Amino acid sequence: MASHAFGAFIDVETSSLSDQRHTIPIAPQKALPRVYHSVHSIPDPVELDNLQWGTKLNTPTGSGAVSPSGHQTPRVPMDLESRPTTPKNEQDGADALQSFSYPPMNRFRMLSVCLMNFGNGLNDSAPGALIPYIEKHYSIGYAVVSLIFVTNAIGFISAAFIVDALRAQLGRAKTLMMAQSLMTCGFVLIVCTPPFPVVVVSFFFLGLGMAINLAMGNTFAVNLHNGTKMLGAMHGSYGVGGTIGPLIATAMASTGGLLWSRYYLLALSVTLFNLVFAGWSFWHFEKESGGSLLTSIERVASQTQNIQAPKSRVKEQMASMLTAFKSKIVILGALFIFAYQGAEVSISGWVISFLIASRHGNPSAVGYVTSGFWGGITLGRFLLSHPAHKIGEKLFVYCIIAGAAAFQLLVWLVPNIIGDAVAVAIVGLLLGPVYPCATTVFSRMIARKDQVSGLSVISAFGSSGGAVAPFTTGILAQAAGTFVLHPIAIGLFTVMMVCWFILPTPRKRTE
Repeated sequence: MASHAFGAFIDVETSSLSDQRHTIPIAPQKALPRVYHSVHSIPDPVELDNLQWGTKLNTPTGSGAVSPSGHQTPRVPMDLESRPTTPKNEQDGADALQSFSYPPMNRFRMLSVCLMNFGNGLNDSAPGALIPYIEKHYSIGYAVVSLIFVTNAIGFISAAFIVDALRAQLGRAKTLMMAQSLMTCGFVLIVCTPPFPVVVVSFFFLGLGMAINLAMGNTFAVNLHNGTKMLGAMHGSYGVGGTIGPLIATAMASTGGLLWSRYYLLALSVTLFNLVFAGWSFWHFEKESGGSLLTSIERVASQTQNIQAPKSRVKEQMASMLTAFKSKIVILGALFIFAYQGAEVSISGWVISFLIASRHGNPSAVGYVTSGFWGGITLGRFLLSHPAHKIGEKLFVYCIIAGAAAFQLLVWLVPNIIGDAVAVAIVGLLLGPVYPCATTVFSRMIARKDQVSGLSVISAFGSSGGAVAPFTTGILAQAAGTFVLHPIAIGLFTVMMVCWFILPTPRKRTE
């Protein structure tokens, strides 16, 4: 159909030449302005043809400045916003885990924690080598000398009720300094070689001080990146002290002919150094930017802490402690560590007496067997903690506890001093990574805000097993013989396996 057929319907008008000029269409107006985050002022609308490259974008126009194109220029190195921010743990709202080297002061703090545990090892391992000389000096038996373990246990249990309140009131630095001061008082009393009842009282101060710095050290190390490895280094230092202690104690008391109490001059010197070093390294722990493990809400609470009444703070700490006592994880953890510490200290404390009484060994020679046991613990914590982290702490602990029970049975049944010494060292090797692995598992099951109180209860009540079990061993050894060490140790290993089985499989934190 021809086009003119539509003429009746369409009115066509001719335009002039001036109206035929090409006009550029106007861009539609934006409904919403485009917002660039971290840019404080919005310039003119951004057009693609205004982008400029090269030196224009690299011009240092100041921190956070905006180029004419609307793009933010690269930040200068000292710009606060350009510094790497600490990622957040989305699960509990707290800062992500710190590392050994960030902030840098953590290196000294980790060294301080290791040195304090080294001092704990010097103290815990010495009684095993010194008990024969203490009995001879005071003319007492196994049952009476075991009282030092009882007061040590009372000190550990007492710490569970005060450590969290002390940390909240004084801060970590002053709390650690108080712990070292308590240990100093205990060592000074022992060095003076007082009557035996005073020695018994001095072990209360030692237990109280060790429990406080152990709880603080565990809480610090487990919250670092790769906490199992950090705890392995921390408790490996304990093993180093445990290895050196019996060597020095046996040499001083047997070969050197010195009084047994003079050994504690070494422990006193280490404690005095730790008092100063711990105070210096942890002094600004709470104030340091990014150095606190508190949530943002807790930071605000800590800033207003001085305004609150002291009674309300004490009530809060007591409530936190009661919550820890009601936790199934805390109760199982305390029982597990109770059995572990009981087996560890019972073996190191009474294996020398067993070798002397049942294997007729020479005290000046078999005194070094305890060092082999602690040397095995040291190697186990330094060498096996990292494989445990790779394999999985839950499965790994099952295997090493079963192995430790098997070699403890060999010590009981094989009537050979050299074979017993080797088996005891292997038991120590297998027991070494148990404590750091268990602490890592417990920390994953306890909320971050309850970790200090929860781990304090676990370490304090659990570590009291290192006093109750040796005391029980001494009482039974007085009545039946030193061979009772082995069934007690194997029974404690069984308790550990049962507690470990009841614990649920832990969730792994996102680091």
